[in-house]
Amino acid sequence: MDNPFDGQADYTLDAKNRLTVPARYRGSLEGGLVLAKDIEPCAAIWPAAGFDDFRSRALEGMNPMGQRARTINAYFSANALRGSLDSAGRVAMPPWLLQHGALGKDVTVVGVGDHLQIWDRAKWTEHNERLAQDIFSLSAALDDIPASQ
Repeated sequence: MDNPFDGQADYTLDAKNRLTVPARYRGSLEGGLVLAKDIEPCAAIWPAAGFDDFRSRALEGMNPMGQRARTINAYFSANALRGSLDSAGRVAMPPWLLQHGALGKDVTVVGVGDHLQIWDRAKWTEHNERLAQDIFSLSAALDDIPASQ
């Protein structure tokens, strides 16, 4: 699957806690979507097939009876909800996702390659500043690793 999600934009949840998904992303979600807890303290919106692929890759090579595999599978399966956009391009954010991301009315929609993250706007600003601080040391650590060809 390609990675159609990039960029960031500020949005406001409506009175029914619905997010209007930016128009440029809607086509990638036409086949259905999955709302899920992300690993970071934010909500995630995945194309349905992309979520299934991610979950499969996360469990690849693990013994399905092992505790790590069972924990990962439980986290991503129990904290996911399949759905679709309504006719206005909106999706309702369930209370458990609002709580996980500490989401208020003001949010930032962030494209992270294979899915969208929905952040509380102030928390995104802090997180993005940390990303900017960490990227240099992360990339420097790759200096001794040859690029795959």
